[in-house]
Amino acid sequence: MEVLVQPLNRVIHVEPGANLLQALQAAQVPMSYSCMAGRCGTCRCRVIDGDLQRPPDGAPTYVLACQTYVTEPCTIQIPEPDEIVVHPARIIKATVVSIEDMTHDIRRLVLKPAKPFAYSPGQYVQLQVTPDLARPYSMAGLAGDGALEFHIRRVPDGRVTGYIASTLKVGDAVKLSGPLGSAYLRRQHAGPMLCVAGGTGLAPVLSVLRGTLAAGMRNPVHLYFGVRSPRDVYGLPWLQQLQRDHRALTLHVVVASGGEPALHRCGLVTQAIEADLGDLAGWRAYLCGSPPMVEAAMLVVRHKGIAADHIYADAFYTQGA
Repeated sequence: MEVLVQPLNRVIHVEPGANLLQALQAAQVPMSYSCMAGRCGTCRCRVIDGDLQRPPDGAPTYVLACQTYVTEPCTIQIPEPDEIVVHPARIIKATVVSIEDMTHDIRRLVLKPAKPFAYSPGQYVQLQVTPDLARPYSMAGLAGDGALEFHIRRVPDGRVTGYIASTLKVGDAVKLSGPLGSAYLRRQHAGPMLCVAGGTGLAPVLSVLRGTLAAGMRNPVHLYFGVRSPRDVYGLPWLQQLQRDHRALTLHVVVASGGEPALHRCGLVTQAIEADLGDLAGWRAYLCGSPPMVEAAMLVVRHKGIAADHIYADAFYTQGA
């Protein structure tokens, strides 16, 4: 049975019923992967022609290679062969180094992993604070920092965020599972970048921007940081330092309500993008925040010309957090 792999324009021969990721690996086709359990989204690829056996909730066009089985000849499109990342997911222990308030409801949590922990800028982990309390959180730094930084907003009645805010203390042990996520920095891209962060979605965006500097990238970057009210703004010293270090970075802080026009840019980040930017063909977009914000931003940037395959997003779900 033949599978045509694009954009490599390469045909591989696969046994009927074979796992797609394993078949790609056996044929030495470069393919990103991590968790091998259908959770991280790293091995996502597109079905162009033919049909593939996949889980009942699989999308009609996109599949996760680790959860997909080849049942007939088909054509698939894998993501950017020159941007492959392979960080096999692990479970490691870490120790709380510091917990500090950033705003009225956001805390900065810094952990020291027991072992070196590799990940790509923009990825996240499953943070387990007790045997039955775990939530996904994105790193704000880089793998070489030696510590892992998270920005955690306390959710009303949230079990995990409530525990972190009121019970977790310096010296406590936690567990991390990952890395996860497909919204990691594409280092080979030399064109303009659009980064949109809503609230604590700033954490992975900081990681992506810090990663661009570490990689020597000088792409023009527009960062839109949207918050609910003036008291939710945080991290400005970090952002201003990034502006000094990356002269092609333009920062836009947008306050949804309660802002003063003389002091703040008021409205929604999507409105600001609509007003500021024209044709975005050739750009790459990194969208991080609540699902409604990410979905609205995705519609805007698609309308302005960014290809779907060049929009990278891992939405934050807070229900039960």
